[in-house]
Amino acid sequence: MLKFTPFQHRIPALALLLLSAGLLAGSARAQQQRERTIDEIKTEAMRRAENGMYPLIGLDPADVREAFAAIKSLNDDEWAAGFAAVADRYMAQAKALETSDPAKANAAYIRAWRIYSFGRWPVPSSEGKRRNYAKALEAFLAHTRFMDPPLQVVRIPFEGSEIVGYLRLPKNAQGPVPLVIAISGLDSRKEDLSENFGAILPYNIGFLAVDSPGTGQAPIKASETAERMFSHVIDYALTRPEVDKTKIGVDGQSFGAYWATKLAIIEHARVKAVVAQSPPAHATFQKEFVLERTLGNREYLFGLVPALTSIYEHAKTIDDLAEILPKMSLVYQKLLGKPTAPMLIISGALDTQVPVSDTYLLLSNGDVPKEAWINPQGGHLGRQVKIWPDPVIFRQVIIPWLVRTLGVEGGGKEATK
Repeated sequence: MLKFTPFQHRIPALALLLLSAGLLAGSARAQQQRERTIDEIKTEAMRRAENGMYPLIGLDPADVREAFAAIKSLNDDEWAAGFAAVADRYMAQAKALETSDPAKANAAYIRAWRIYSFGRWPVPSSEGKRRNYAKALEAFLAHTRFMDPPLQVVRIPFEGSEIVGYLRLPKNAQGPVPLVIAISGLDSRKEDLSENFGAILPYNIGFLAVDSPGTGQAPIKASETAERMFSHVIDYALTRPEVDKTKIGVDGQSFGAYWATKLAIIEHARVKAVVAQSPPAHATFQKEFVLERTLGNREYLFGLVPALTSIYEHAKTIDDLAEILPKMSLVYQKLLGKPTAPMLIISGALDTQVPVSDTYLLLSNGDVPKEAWINPQGGHLGRQVKIWPDPVIFRQVIIPWLVRTLGVEGGGKEATK
Protein backbone atom coordinates (compact mmCIF):
# COMPACT_ATOMS: atom_id res chain seq x y z
CA MET A 1 0.00 0.00 0.00
CA LEU A 2 1.26 3.45 -0.85
CA LYS A 3 2.44 5.60 2.01
CA PHE A 4 1.82 9.33 2.18
CA THR A 5 3.86 11.66 4.29
CA PRO A 6 2.06 14.43 6.19
CA PHE A 7 3.77 17.75 5.55
CA GLN A 8 3.89 19.64 8.83
CA HIS A 9 6.81 22.05 8.65
CA ARG A 10 7.61 25.04 6.55
CA ILE A 11 9.93 24.58 3.57
CA PRO A 12 13.37 25.88 4.53
CA ALA A 13 14.17 29.32 3.17
CA LEU A 14 17.07 27.89 1.15
CA ALA A 15 14.73 25.49 -0.65
CA LEU A 16 12.41 28.34 -1.57
CA LEU A 17 15.35 30.39 -2.78
CA LEU A 18 16.50 27.50 -4.95
CA LEU A 19 13.02 27.14 -6.40
CA SER A 20 12.89 30.84 -7.17
CA ALA A 21 16.34 30.67 -8.73
CA GLY A 22 15.17 27.80 -10.91
CA LEU A 23 12.25 29.85 -12.17
CA LEU A 24 14.50 32.79 -12.93
CA ALA A 25 17.09 30.62 -14.63
CA GLY A 26 14.41 29.24 -16.91
CA SER A 27 13.11 32.65 -17.94
CA ALA A 28 15.68 33.15 -20.69
CA ARG A 29 14.76 29.78 -22.21
CA ALA A 30 11.06 30.54 -21.80
CA GLN A 31 11.40 33.79 -23.73
CA GLN A 32 12.54 31.77 -26.73
CA GLN A 33 9.52 29.46 -26.63
CA ARG A 34 7.09 29.57 -29.51
CA GLU A 35 3.94 27.73 -30.41
CA ARG A 36 4.43 24.47 -32.28
CA THR A 37 3.88 24.46 -36.02
CA ILE A 38 1.23 22.14 -37.41
CA ASP A 39 3.89 19.59 -38.35
CA GLU A 40 5.37 19.75 -34.85
CA ILE A 41 1.91 19.34 -33.35
CA LYS A 42 1.29 16.25 -35.48
CA THR A 43 4.60 14.70 -34.47
CA GLU A 44 4.08 15.38 -30.77
CA ALA A 45 0.43 14.33 -30.85
CA MET A 46 1.32 11.01 -32.46
CA ARG A 47 3.99 10.43 -29.81
CA ARG A 48 1.42 11.07 -27.10
CA ALA A 49 -1.21 8.87 -28.73
CA GLU A 50 1.26 6.00 -29.03
CA ASN A 51 2.26 6.36 -25.37
CA GLY A 52 -1.21 6.94 -23.89
CA MET A 53 -0.42 10.53 -22.91
CA TYR A 54 -2.76 13.46 -22.34
CA PRO A 55 -4.65 14.85 -24.21
CA LEU A 56 -4.75 11.74 -26.41
CA ILE A 57 -5.39 9.12 -23.73
CA GLY A 58 -7.60 6.41 -25.17
CA LEU A 59 -7.31 7.53 -28.80
CA ASP A 60 -6.21 4.97 -31.39
CA PRO A 61 -3.04 6.28 -33.11
CA ALA A 62 -4.45 5.05 -36.44
CA ASP A 63 -7.50 7.28 -36.02
CA VAL A 64 -5.32 10.27 -35.15
CA ARG A 65 -3.08 9.61 -38.13
CA GLU A 66 -6.10 9.42 -40.43
CA ALA A 67 -7.45 12.74 -39.17
CA PHE A 68 -4.07 14.43 -39.53
CA ALA A 69 -3.86 13.37 -43.17
CA ALA A 70 -6.64 15.86 -43.91
CA ILE A 71 -5.20 18.70 -41.79
CA LYS A 72 -2.63 20.97 -43.40
CA SER A 73 -2.79 24.08 -41.22
CA LEU A 74 -3.64 25.36 -37.75
CA ASN A 75 -7.03 26.65 -38.94
CA ASP A 76 -9.56 25.70 -36.24
CA ASP A 77 -12.25 24.53 -38.63
CA GLU A 78 -9.79 22.51 -40.68
CA TRP A 79 -8.66 20.79 -37.48
CA ALA A 80 -12.27 20.17 -36.50
CA ALA A 81 -13.22 18.77 -39.93
CA GLY A 82 -10.28 16.36 -39.98
CA PHE A 83 -11.32 14.73 -36.70
CA ALA A 84 -15.05 14.98 -37.37
CA ALA A 85 -14.71 12.92 -40.53
CA VAL A 86 -13.21 10.04 -38.54
CA ALA A 87 -15.58 10.39 -35.58
CA ASP A 88 -18.67 10.60 -37.79
CA ARG A 89 -17.88 7.16 -39.17
CA TYR A 90 -17.76 5.60 -35.70
CA MET A 91 -20.91 7.45 -34.67
CA ALA A 92 -22.77 5.98 -37.65
CA GLN A 93 -21.43 2.51 -36.85
CA ALA A 94 -22.55 2.79 -33.24
CA LYS A 95 -26.10 3.78 -34.17
CA ALA A 96 -26.33 0.91 -36.66
CA LEU A 97 -25.11 -1.64 -34.08
CA GLU A 98 -27.21 -0.63 -31.06
CA THR A 99 -29.80 -3.36 -31.53
CA SER A 100 -27.73 -6.14 -33.06
CA ASP A 101 -24.51 -5.79 -31.03
CA PRO A 102 -24.77 -3.43 -28.02
CA ALA A 103 -21.18 -4.10 -26.86
CA LYS A 104 -19.71 -3.06 -30.22
CA ALA A 105 -22.06 -0.10 -30.38
CA ASN A 106 -20.88 1.08 -26.97
CA ALA A 107 -17.23 0.73 -28.02
CA ALA A 108 -17.91 2.74 -31.16
CA TYR A 109 -19.65 5.49 -29.17
CA ILE A 110 -16.63 5.71 -26.87
CA ARG A 111 -14.32 5.94 -29.86
CA ALA A 112 -16.46 8.63 -31.48
CA TRP A 113 -16.66 10.63 -28.24
CA ARG A 114 -12.89 10.66 -27.75
CA ILE A 115 -12.21 11.69 -31.36
CA TYR A 116 -14.87 14.42 -31.38
CA SER A 117 -13.51 15.70 -28.08
CA PHE A 118 -9.97 15.99 -29.40
CA GLY A 119 -11.48 17.63 -32.48
CA ARG A 120 -12.63 20.54 -30.28
CA TRP A 121 -9.36 20.69 -28.30
CA PRO A 122 -8.23 22.73 -26.45
CA VAL A 123 -11.41 24.84 -26.63
CA PRO A 124 -14.37 25.03 -29.04
CA SER A 125 -13.18 28.28 -30.61
CA SER A 126 -14.82 28.00 -34.05
CA GLU A 127 -18.03 26.75 -35.62
CA GLY A 128 -16.42 23.42 -36.49
CA LYS A 129 -14.96 22.92 -33.03
CA ARG A 130 -18.28 23.84 -31.41
CA ARG A 131 -19.99 21.22 -33.58
CA ASN A 132 -17.43 18.65 -32.46
CA TYR A 133 -18.05 19.52 -28.82
CA ALA A 134 -21.81 19.09 -29.28
CA LYS A 135 -21.23 15.76 -31.04
CA ALA A 136 -18.84 14.68 -28.27
CA LEU A 137 -21.60 15.29 -25.73
CA GLU A 138 -24.05 13.33 -27.88
CA ALA A 139 -21.67 10.39 -28.27
CA PHE A 140 -20.76 10.33 -24.59
CA LEU A 141 -24.38 10.39 -23.45
CA ALA A 142 -25.15 7.58 -25.90
CA HIS A 143 -22.28 5.63 -24.30
CA THR A 144 -23.75 6.21 -20.82
CA ARG A 145 -26.91 4.30 -21.80
CA PHE A 146 -24.81 1.14 -21.59
CA MET A 147 -23.44 1.88 -18.11
CA ASP A 148 -24.29 -0.31 -15.14
CA PRO A 149 -24.70 1.23 -12.61
CA PRO A 150 -26.32 4.07 -14.59
CA LEU A 151 -25.12 7.65 -14.91
CA GLN A 152 -27.62 10.37 -14.14
CA VAL A 153 -27.50 13.84 -15.71
CA VAL A 154 -28.38 16.34 -12.98
CA ARG A 155 -29.34 19.95 -13.62
CA ILE A 156 -28.90 22.21 -10.62
CA PRO A 157 -30.54 25.67 -10.82
CA PHE A 158 -27.92 28.37 -10.34
CA GLU A 159 -28.06 32.16 -10.75
CA GLY A 160 -30.68 32.11 -13.48
CA SER A 161 -28.98 29.25 -15.32
CA GLU A 162 -28.01 25.72 -14.34
CA ILE A 163 -25.05 23.57 -13.37
CA VAL A 164 -24.97 20.37 -15.42
CA GLY A 165 -23.37 17.44 -13.65
CA TYR A 166 -23.00 13.70 -14.01
CA LEU A 167 -23.95 11.70 -10.93
CA ARG A 168 -23.08 8.02 -10.63
CA LEU A 169 -23.56 5.93 -7.51
CA PRO A 170 -22.31 2.44 -6.60
CA LYS A 171 -24.46 -0.49 -7.63
CA ASN A 172 -26.58 -2.01 -4.86
CA ALA A 173 -25.19 0.43 -2.31
CA GLN A 174 -26.20 -0.30 1.27
CA GLY A 175 -27.23 2.97 2.89
CA PRO A 176 -25.86 6.47 2.15
CA VAL A 177 -22.45 6.45 0.44
CA PRO A 178 -19.52 8.89 0.31
CA LEU A 179 -19.53 11.20 -2.71
CA VAL A 180 -16.61 12.85 -4.51
CA ILE A 181 -17.27 16.07 -6.42
CA ALA A 182 -14.90 15.84 -9.40
CA ILE A 183 -13.88 19.12 -11.05
CA SER A 184 -12.44 19.23 -14.58
CA GLY A 185 -9.39 21.23 -15.60
CA LEU A 186 -8.76 23.91 -18.20
CA ASP A 187 -9.28 21.71 -21.26
CA SER A 188 -10.58 18.42 -19.83
CA ARG A 189 -14.32 18.01 -19.34
CA LYS A 190 -16.73 16.32 -16.95
CA GLU A 191 -17.10 13.54 -19.53
CA ASP A 192 -13.42 12.64 -19.10
CA LEU A 193 -13.79 12.67 -15.33
CA SER A 194 -16.88 10.50 -15.43
CA GLU A 195 -15.12 7.86 -17.47
CA ASN A 196 -12.14 7.88 -15.10
CA PHE A 197 -14.16 7.93 -11.89
CA GLY A 198 -16.01 4.77 -12.82
CA ALA A 199 -13.01 3.09 -11.17
CA ILE A 200 -14.04 4.41 -7.75
CA LEU A 201 -17.51 2.85 -7.73
CA PRO A 202 -16.33 -0.61 -6.60
CA TYR A 203 -15.09 1.03 -3.39
CA ASN A 204 -18.65 2.05 -2.49
CA ILE A 205 -18.01 5.70 -3.34
CA GLY A 206 -20.08 7.73 -5.78
CA PHE A 207 -19.10 10.79 -7.79
CA LEU A 208 -20.60 13.96 -9.21
CA ALA A 209 -18.57 15.35 -12.11
CA VAL A 210 -18.81 19.02 -13.14
CA ASP A 211 -17.03 21.37 -15.52
CA SER A 212 -14.75 24.16 -14.28
CA PRO A 213 -15.96 27.76 -14.57
CA GLY A 214 -15.55 29.03 -18.12
CA THR A 215 -15.37 25.52 -19.61
CA GLY A 216 -17.79 22.98 -21.00
CA GLN A 217 -21.35 23.57 -19.82
CA ALA A 218 -20.42 25.63 -16.76
CA PRO A 219 -22.90 28.48 -16.20
CA ILE A 220 -20.32 31.11 -15.22
CA LYS A 221 -16.86 32.25 -16.27
CA ALA A 222 -13.79 32.00 -14.09
CA SER A 223 -13.28 34.77 -11.54
CA GLU A 224 -12.01 35.32 -8.01
CA THR A 225 -15.40 34.20 -6.65
CA ALA A 226 -16.42 31.45 -9.09
CA GLU A 227 -15.96 28.74 -6.45
CA ARG A 228 -19.47 29.70 -5.32
CA MET A 229 -20.65 27.43 -8.12
CA PHE A 230 -19.12 24.42 -6.35
CA SER A 231 -20.49 25.47 -2.98
CA HIS A 232 -23.88 25.23 -4.66
CA VAL A 233 -22.99 21.75 -5.90
CA ILE A 234 -22.22 20.77 -2.30
CA ASP A 235 -25.61 22.18 -1.29
CA TYR A 236 -27.22 19.93 -3.89
CA ALA A 237 -25.22 16.86 -2.90
CA LEU A 238 -26.38 17.25 0.69
CA THR A 239 -30.02 17.02 -0.45
CA ARG A 240 -29.53 13.57 -1.96
CA PRO A 241 -30.67 10.79 0.40
CA GLU A 242 -28.20 8.37 -1.21
CA VAL A 243 -25.24 10.51 -0.08
CA ASP A 244 -23.50 10.32 3.30
CA LYS A 245 -23.50 13.98 4.32
CA THR A 246 -20.46 13.50 6.55
CA LYS A 247 -18.31 12.07 3.75
CA ILE A 248 -18.14 14.60 0.92
CA GLY A 249 -14.86 14.65 -1.01
CA VAL A 250 -13.52 16.92 -3.76
CA ASP A 251 -11.06 16.13 -6.55
CA GLY A 252 -9.60 18.67 -8.95
CA GLN A 253 -6.99 18.49 -11.68
CA SER A 254 -4.82 21.41 -12.84
CA PHE A 255 -7.08 24.49 -12.89
CA GLY A 256 -9.73 22.28 -11.32
CA ALA A 257 -7.26 21.79 -8.46
CA TYR A 258 -7.34 25.53 -7.85
CA TRP A 259 -11.07 25.34 -7.20
CA ALA A 260 -10.61 22.19 -5.12
CA THR A 261 -8.02 23.99 -2.99
CA LYS A 262 -10.33 26.95 -2.44
CA LEU A 263 -13.08 24.55 -1.37
CA ALA A 264 -10.68 22.88 1.06
CA ILE A 265 -10.42 26.27 2.75
CA ILE A 266 -13.82 27.91 2.26
CA GLU A 267 -15.82 24.70 2.70
CA HIS A 268 -13.53 22.99 5.21
CA ALA A 269 -16.46 22.34 7.54
CA ARG A 270 -18.45 20.49 4.87
CA VAL A 271 -15.82 18.47 3.02
CA LYS A 272 -13.83 15.62 4.50
CA ALA A 273 -11.17 14.99 1.84
CA VAL A 274 -9.72 17.08 -0.98
CA VAL A 275 -7.37 15.94 -3.74
CA ALA A 276 -5.58 18.74 -5.60
CA GLN A 277 -3.47 17.61 -8.55
CA SER A 278 -0.95 20.33 -9.58
CA PRO A 279 -2.91 23.13 -7.88
CA PRO A 280 -2.15 26.71 -8.93
CA ALA A 281 -1.92 28.87 -5.84
CA HIS A 282 0.31 31.93 -6.25
CA ALA A 283 3.40 31.72 -8.49
CA THR A 284 1.35 30.38 -11.40
CA PHE A 285 -0.69 33.57 -11.43
CA GLN A 286 2.14 36.06 -11.24
CA LYS A 287 2.56 38.39 -14.21
CA GLU A 288 6.16 37.36 -14.85
CA PHE A 289 5.31 33.66 -14.89
CA VAL A 290 2.32 34.22 -17.18
CA LEU A 291 4.37 36.19 -19.71
CA GLU A 292 7.41 33.92 -19.60
CA ARG A 293 5.93 30.43 -19.29
CA THR A 294 2.51 30.47 -20.94
CA LEU A 295 3.02 31.35 -24.59
CA GLY A 296 4.48 28.36 -26.42
CA ASN A 297 4.61 26.12 -23.35
CA ARG A 298 5.91 22.80 -24.70
CA GLU A 299 4.39 20.63 -22.00
CA TYR A 300 1.02 21.83 -23.28
CA LEU A 301 0.37 20.43 -26.76
CA PHE A 302 -0.69 23.78 -28.21
CA GLY A 303 -2.95 26.76 -27.52
CA LEU A 304 -2.46 27.36 -23.81
CA VAL A 305 -3.09 31.10 -24.16
CA PRO A 306 -6.37 30.68 -26.11
CA ALA A 307 -7.47 28.06 -23.59
CA LEU A 308 -6.84 30.42 -20.67
CA THR A 309 -8.37 33.49 -22.29
CA SER A 310 -11.52 31.52 -23.15
CA ILE A 311 -12.44 30.97 -19.49
CA TYR A 312 -12.44 34.68 -18.57
CA GLU A 313 -15.06 37.23 -19.56
CA HIS A 314 -12.72 40.00 -20.63
CA ALA A 315 -9.51 38.26 -21.69
CA LYS A 316 -8.38 38.29 -25.30
CA THR A 317 -4.58 38.30 -25.16
CA ILE A 318 -1.70 37.13 -23.00
CA ASP A 319 -1.33 40.71 -21.74
CA ASP A 320 -4.94 40.58 -20.55
CA LEU A 321 -4.13 37.37 -18.68
CA ALA A 322 -1.09 39.00 -17.09
CA GLU A 323 -3.43 41.60 -15.58
CA ILE A 324 -6.29 39.26 -14.62
CA LEU A 325 -4.54 36.19 -13.23
CA PRO A 326 -2.71 37.81 -10.26
CA LYS A 327 -6.13 38.43 -8.69
CA MET A 328 -6.62 34.64 -8.53
CA SER A 329 -3.69 34.22 -6.13
CA LEU A 330 -4.62 32.65 -2.81
CA VAL A 331 -2.05 34.97 -1.22
CA TYR A 332 -3.76 38.00 -2.77
CA GLN A 333 -7.11 36.68 -1.51
CA LYS A 334 -5.68 36.18 2.00
CA LEU A 335 -6.80 32.55 2.14
CA LEU A 336 -3.50 30.90 3.00
CA GLY A 337 -3.13 30.02 6.66
CA LYS A 338 -6.87 29.59 7.23
CA PRO A 339 -8.34 26.25 8.41
CA THR A 340 -8.44 23.58 5.73
CA ALA A 341 -9.94 20.17 5.15
CA PRO A 342 -7.54 17.20 4.92
CA MET A 343 -5.73 17.39 1.58
CA LEU A 344 -3.65 15.24 -0.73
CA ILE A 345 -1.56 17.40 -3.05
CA ILE A 346 -0.07 15.74 -6.12
CA SER A 347 2.63 17.41 -8.19
CA GLY A 348 5.56 16.91 -10.51
CA ALA A 349 8.86 18.60 -9.70
CA LEU A 350 9.40 19.27 -13.42
CA ASP A 351 5.97 20.81 -14.03
CA THR A 352 6.27 23.84 -16.34
CA GLN A 353 2.58 24.81 -16.20
CA VAL A 354 2.16 24.97 -12.42
CA PRO A 355 5.49 25.39 -10.59
CA VAL A 356 6.06 22.97 -7.73
CA SER A 357 6.67 25.97 -5.47
CA ASP A 358 2.90 26.44 -5.38
CA THR A 359 2.58 22.95 -3.90
CA TYR A 360 5.20 23.71 -1.25
CA LEU A 361 3.40 26.95 -0.43
CA LEU A 362 0.15 25.09 0.19
CA LEU A 363 1.84 22.35 2.17
CA SER A 364 3.43 24.80 4.55
CA ASN A 365 0.28 26.77 5.35
CA GLY A 366 -2.97 26.01 7.15
CA ASP A 367 -3.90 24.29 10.39
CA VAL A 368 -4.15 20.66 9.27
CA PRO A 369 -1.16 18.50 8.23
CA LYS A 370 -1.44 17.79 4.52
CA GLU A 371 -0.23 14.78 2.57
CA ALA A 372 1.84 15.01 -0.57
CA TRP A 373 2.77 12.84 -3.53
CA ILE A 374 5.49 14.61 -5.51
CA ASN A 375 7.12 12.87 -8.45
CA PRO A 376 10.71 14.17 -8.73
CA GLN A 377 10.74 13.19 -12.42
CA GLY A 378 7.13 14.16 -13.06
CA GLY A 379 5.65 16.95 -15.12
CA HIS A 380 2.16 18.44 -14.94
CA LEU A 381 -0.15 16.43 -12.64
CA GLY A 382 2.89 14.37 -11.63
CA ARG A 383 2.86 12.53 -14.97
CA GLN A 384 5.84 10.56 -16.14
CA VAL A 385 5.76 8.82 -19.52
CA LYS A 386 4.93 5.09 -19.20
CA ILE A 387 5.96 5.03 -15.51
CA TRP A 388 3.28 7.29 -13.99
CA PRO A 389 0.62 7.98 -16.64
CA ASP A 390 -2.64 9.60 -15.58
CA PRO A 391 -4.66 6.36 -15.10
CA VAL A 392 -1.97 4.83 -12.89
CA ILE A 393 -1.78 7.91 -10.66
CA PHE A 394 -5.56 7.89 -10.36
CA ARG A 395 -5.86 4.21 -9.48
CA GLN A 396 -2.75 3.78 -7.34
CA VAL A 397 -2.51 7.15 -5.60
CA ILE A 398 -5.79 9.05 -5.64
CA ILE A 399 -8.32 6.27 -5.10
CA PRO A 400 -6.50 4.64 -2.12
CA TRP A 401 -6.18 8.02 -0.40
CA LEU A 402 -9.86 8.87 -0.93
CA VAL A 403 -10.94 5.45 0.34
CA ARG A 404 -8.83 5.82 3.47
CA THR A 405 -9.64 9.46 4.19
CA LEU A 406 -13.37 9.13 3.58
CA GLY A 407 -13.37 6.17 5.96
CA VAL A 408 -14.91 3.67 3.55
CA GLU A 409 -15.43 0.21 4.99
CA GLY A 410 -15.65 -2.91 2.85
CA GLY A 411 -14.65 -1.03 -0.30
CA GLY A 412 -13.58 -2.95 -3.38
CA LYS A 413 -16.06 -5.80 -3.08
CA GLU A 414 -18.69 -4.45 -5.47
CA ALA A 415 -18.27 -5.24 -9.15
CA THR A 416 -19.16 -2.70 -11.81
CA LYS A 417 -18.99 -2.30 -15.56
